[in-house]
Amino acid sequence: MGQKTHPFGFRVGITEAHKSRWYAPKALYGELLVEDFRIREFVDKRMNRTPPFAAVSDIHIERTREELKVIIKTARPGLVIGPKGAEVDKLTEELQYLTGRKVSIGILEIKNPDTNAQLIAEGISEQLKKRASFRRVVKQRAEAAMQNGAKGVRILLGGRLGGAEMSRTLDTRMGSLPLSTLQANIDYGFAESFTTYGAIGVKVWVCRGMYTEEQSEEEGQSRAAGARPRARGRR
Repeated sequence: MGQKTHPFGFRVGITEAHKSRWYAPKALYGELLVEDFRIREFVDKRMNRTPPFAAVSDIHIERTREELKVIIKTARPGLVIGPKGAEVDKLTEELQYLTGRKVSIGILEIKNPDTNAQLIAEGISEQLKKRASFRRVVKQRAEAAMQNGAKGVRILLGGRLGGAEMSRTLDTRMGSLPLSTLQANIDYGFAESFTTYGAIGVKVWVCRGMYTEEQSEEEGQSRAAGARPRARGRR
């Protein structure tokens, strides 16, 4: 059998934080876990699958005893907020009805959507639905990511590419992608494109450099501002 591991799960607790941040007793844990799944599914369907397509890449959930906080990472915050905050208010009401809890929504803007793996995967799947040439689409997306500061990109398509009778894969790589290095900042995204001739899977890996490089840059900036240097290493 293949010895593959999920790129995000591999790094959780080492360089990546959990996407659900809460603590629950044993009796409640399963119920809250299913609730988290339903919230993610609902927000994804509401924001990504129906207009206005708000380019939501990630949903983080935090819970306290009184409140449930949903943090939405999006490349189009204006569409999530809506005119005078109407869309956010509507979404808050819907989530309160779904969960029966007090809900607050936080929105984080993705500054560089061309290097976000999930948004690249979603974009490719949308173009495949419109019958675009899969080779051209993949090449364009990979080059755009490299031009916008990515150190390496890998895009893997699997399925009836171009409507072929037999399913096949297309694997495109650019730059360096140290997948087994835990200090490498690897972003992973997956999307499915449901075309008329079958489902096509889209997997995207994006390397944004090393965490140690980012830390040393931060230290350089803080020293320039006259602050004391911070101890390096894993926190």
